[in-house]
Amino acid sequence: MKSWLSIEPNSDFTLDNIPFGIGNIPGSGPRICSRIGDAIIDLEAFARLGYFDDLGLKDSVFAQPVLNSFIALGKSITCKVRKRIQECFSAVNQGGHDFPVLHEIALHKASVIEMLMPLQVGNYTDFYSSIEHATNVGIMFRDPANALLPNWRHIPVAYHGRASSIVVSETEIHRPKGQIKPADADTPLFGPTMQLDFELETAFVIGRETRLGESISALNAEEYIFGMVLFNDLSARDFQSWEYVPLGPFLSKNFASVISPWVVTLDALEHYRVPGPVQEPEVLDYLKTKGDLNYDINLEVLIQPDGKPEFAVCRSNFRYLYWNMSQQLAHHTVNGCNMRVGDLCASGTISGSGPGSYGSMLELSWRGTKPVILPDGSERKFINDADTIIMRGYCQKNNVRVGFGEVKTKILPAL
Repeated sequence: MKSWLSIEPNSDFTLDNIPFGIGNIPGSGPRICSRIGDAIIDLEAFARLGYFDDLGLKDSVFAQPVLNSFIALGKSITCKVRKRIQECFSAVNQGGHDFPVLHEIALHKASVIEMLMPLQVGNYTDFYSSIEHATNVGIMFRDPANALLPNWRHIPVAYHGRASSIVVSETEIHRPKGQIKPADADTPLFGPTMQLDFELETAFVIGRETRLGESISALNAEEYIFGMVLFNDLSARDFQSWEYVPLGPFLSKNFASVISPWVVTLDALEHYRVPGPVQEPEVLDYLKTKGDLNYDINLEVLIQPDGKPEFAVCRSNFRYLYWNMSQQLAHHTVNGCNMRVGDLCASGTISGSGPGSYGSMLELSWRGTKPVILPDGSERKFINDADTIIMRGYCQKNNVRVGFGEVKTKILPAL
């Protein structure tokens, strides 16, 4: 699809994408926006120009500080909005626009718009769905011959995380403090984490509510998923190894997770479906699915030391996930747990089979025994203060690209 707007080669934000986010529009404040190339579309202003009149949508629908109420309109509406934007900015429909008014009122350069937290996240669940990651962690911390726990191939393992500390890209995070128990000590110490880590993840956004007691079928779970974001689940590994028995992670995870500002819809990802890994043994009936439910999303993590160039330390792919999103959501609700619009379900660390595809410093440095060497000669076992962590993700097929942009955060010293 070609647009009359200028789109740079390898832009994530082609006409095939049309993501949704919240931009802080000068003089107007937070508004629901979309993006094509380097142009951010203020959808409230776009609606005032009459582009959505025949859809029965008023400008007030888009004058919102988060996407939740827009998402709650349902896919029957949000899909039409996305298609209308594609139609209006398509090269074949270049005529008929009042370009000076459109540019003055509704279009802004991406460089001048602050992107805000796109969602009000009421609940957040983090899955553990990469068999490569789970195996690596099992080898490091348990028995290499029995790296996976007995339940892992039978259920999409997950835990409930802290929603209040999920923040948007560009938010700076202070190094957290907590308890650390060195291997040679009898009692724990208190102080800043010495093993700050990233986790390369994605997350899906719940787009449709369910009632308490209601379950979602794996066969139609995608009807309840609005779209996806990139997700950096920051972790303090030394806190984690001390606290996780018996109830799992706590302070090691709840201090911050960072998401990308643009929500990419499942419609935009439709052409990038791929089969998932073969699941053995056969899953229980409520987890059985049909069709290709994984997506070919290229993922990478870069570290940028303060004042120095960024360096890619990991390249992975969403297609590696053992448990797909439909299975995750079906398992999440099989007991009657209710879902709310804007809830986030994260994938867990997405690792591939080779060392260069491991989605965390824990794996890349193999628990600190194999430091990662950066171009300036410095090494990283984990993340240093003043390091910026950058994650990017995109799909590409037949020269058509749909991407997520990036999620970026700088680590500051502990307070």
